Amino acid sequence: MTIENNNKISINIRTNYLANKSEPENKRYVFSYTITIKNAGNNSARLLSRYWKITGGNGTEQEVEGDGVIGQHPYLAPEQEFTYTSAAMLDTPVGMMQGHYTMIDDDGGRFDVDIPAFTLAVPQTLH
Repeated sequence: MTIENNNKISINIRTNYLANKSEPENKRYVFSYTITIKNAGNNSARLLSRYWKITGGNGTEQEVEGDGVIGQHPYLAPEQEFTYTSAAMLDTPVGMMQGHYTMIDDDGGRFDVDIPAFTLAVPQTLH
């Protein structure tokens, strides 16, 4: 899934179920997600923070917010991209994540890059 917003920051998301880290018998389902953030605009920007809402298949919600991503604050000049991988854990085999990045451009303008909901699912769980 690729998303682009008004500030020309595009987000590409790939998810993967980590069977070797999961314990379905204990309601522990671990997923990795790899996100590529690309600056398709004309102005440079730095990622300041992230916010995620992670929703399990039973409706339970977790909120995660913090400084940067994986301990970094990537600075993206026009046409540059940054890719990182992180993980999320659910207590159900299907769930979703959504959120936003807060960024700042070289003029000091802050803006959010919304990330619409994307699915985390154990393979062959959804039809």
